[in-house]
Amino acid sequence: MKLSIRDLDLDGACVFIRVDFNVPLKSGVIGDDTRIKSSIATIKYALDHGAAVVLASHLGRPKGKPNPDMSLRPVAARTSELLGRPVAFAEDCIGDAAKKAVDSARASRGVVLLENLRFHPEEEKNDPAFAKALASLADRYVDDAFGAAHRAHASVEGITHYISRAAAGLLMEQELKYLGHMLESPEHPFVAILGGAKVSDKIEVIENLLGKVDRLLIGGAMAYTFFKSRGLPVGRSLVEDDKLEHARTIETLAAQKHTKLELPVDHVVAEKVDGSVPRETLRVGDAAIGDRLGLDIGPATIKAYTAALADAKTVVWNGPMGVFEIDAFAAGTNAVANAVANVKGTTVIGGGDSIAAVKKAGIADRITHISTGGGASLEFLGGRTLPGVAALADK
Repeated sequence: MKLSIRDLDLDGACVFIRVDFNVPLKSGVIGDDTRIKSSIATIKYALDHGAAVVLASHLGRPKGKPNPDMSLRPVAARTSELLGRPVAFAEDCIGDAAKKAVDSARASRGVVLLENLRFHPEEEKNDPAFAKALASLADRYVDDAFGAAHRAHASVEGITHYISRAAAGLLMEQELKYLGHMLESPEHPFVAILGGAKVSDKIEVIENLLGKVDRLLIGGAMAYTFFKSRGLPVGRSLVEDDKLEHARTIETLAAQKHTKLELPVDHVVAEKVDGSVPRETLRVGDAAIGDRLGLDIGPATIKAYTAALADAKTVVWNGPMGVFEIDAFAAGTNAVANAVANVKGTTVIGGGDSIAAVKKAGIADRITHISTGGGASLEFLGGRTLPGVAALADK
């Protein structure tokens, strides 16, 4: 168990909270504030317990130099609205501007958001002097940025060497609780659903879950690498030719470890990724696919996957079943989303496109836990040690 913000004495302290406010931002307008909302409980907890709060985050990929399009200023304004109290903004994350803004927040037990950490190349290089400069701004360190926990950056890992007893925020704690439970003590039947474009993104996850899960359901374009490895016609569907041997190995391992690996039995094919062109449902392996692409799972697969989820007690889902952004190819993803929502047990959605899919299907409020960290949740489920988690003190 990792040390939690709940274990820290915060009264009169200044707490540095690493948040993940890497939100979609265009012309100063925030496209989706989910990530900001996710850390509000942690910020409020610190304030309610008498602390001044310094918030720090990255946004986008400014490549180590200031870029006004990636300034966190609009995020400070939105955080203020969500908190219902002022949030000051520091023009930089280190140096005089940061120190002045933090001193003012300390005096009023207020909140300040520092400018984008990645405006300094030292952040991503995990530079010790930069980490020390960040640490000098506060007395306590709390990491609530699970989405950045797989990066050994200065504000995630380096800073913990200069502030004693780094603790997890409430969001980080929740992520570790649910994802950790999946790997350590899941209730069975345990079903994993993996979709999306590439097998390569999920190889570690698949290998780590084999033997732990009872059933592994594969969908999305990654299924076509498995089909081609079996010698089946795939038309112009997306295939990773350099991963065919991997696909065969995974099927062999699944059999050895008694995990039932299920692949689509039918699919929706079309000439191009366009909802207005004619589409046809074919059995997988039917040569009638010609030079068309597979863009969604078909009704027989939907039925099989829904049945595979019916008695599940634990489910983890990462990656859509097809090109769900286009309604013509969204039926598979929507059906799986509804089947997951109906599970009487623990359900976890792991980041990225899957979050967009459950929101689109309107069932997000029926999922036990929606992970905020796409890459981080994949690496965690893949059995990797995340630098940002390893840096936190144990209870």
